[in-house]
Amino acid sequence: MPESLSAKCACGAVTANLTGPFRDAMGCHCETCRRQSGHYVAATQIDADGLQLLTSDRLKWWDASETAKRGFCSECGSLMFWREDGSDRMSVFMGCIDAPTGIKLTTHIFLEEKGDYYDV
Repeated sequence: MPESLSAKCACGAVTANLTGPFRDAMGCHCETCRRQSGHYVAATQIDADGLQLLTSDRLKWWDASETAKRGFCSECGSLMFWREDGSDRMSVFMGCIDAPTGIKLTTHIFLEEKGDYYDV
């Protein structure tokens, strides 16, 4: 796996450098991920201090639950980050990371909440 990667939203208003180590990607099928993204999301995870925001004036944080926040671009709506309150780790959504990532999707979580229109 690489030591560092770059990331950006769809419109380029939020850009970041990411420093690993990177966890293998997980697919999250929880209802909140599905409703916000339109499907399930895949994310890697890094130490929170491994996130270096380069442009961030459009980055907004939403309290997705009582215990976690989601970071997204307020210009284009791209989902980028998920962080549990008080955690020193941060999830980064795979779709915003520039290829090649060298990261593999290895695990699926919250399958009991997955949509009824697909199989895993």
